[in-house]
Amino acid sequence: MVVKDAELPYLRRCVELAAEALDAGDEPFGSVLVGADGSVLAEDHNRVASGDRTRHPEFELARWSAAHLTPEERAAATVYTSGEHCPMCAAAHAWVGLGRIVYVASSEQLGAWLTELGVPAPPVRALPVSDIAPGVIVEGPVAELVDEVHALHVRFHRPQG
Repeated sequence: MVVKDAELPYLRRCVELAAEALDAGDEPFGSVLVGADGSVLAEDHNRVASGDRTRHPEFELARWSAAHLTPEERAAATVYTSGEHCPMCAAAHAWVGLGRIVYVASSEQLGAWLTELGVPAPPVRALPVSDIAPGVIVEGPVAELVDEVHALHVRFHRPQG
């Protein structure tokens, strides 16, 4: 997939946020919500280490958008993210009426990495966003940044010590 050059900074910020999550002891995922005019509206990283496994950045951005944006603004927004939405986040995205999703690494890629690292399967099956929210435009993976995201997951699951 080829993204526009103007979109790469948003995706790089997602990778930075994923690294911030990792540095905070959390799983490395980060997301940025961008308005139709290109302005960053909100951003977040994973916070599941708190014990609440629903604290995914994509879910938080969906909730934020429902509280702060009109339906029209939500539909015109794009969520950039380090990893493809899980089913919970894809559903939240669709339910609040957010627009396009652009992700760096796919759920399929993440699943292969976790298998290689010997990580047990999660309690929820990974599915493509299009299986959960067929009306959402989804673009990814973004080859230019996949290796960086992969390295973050390796660091999380194989901590140096």
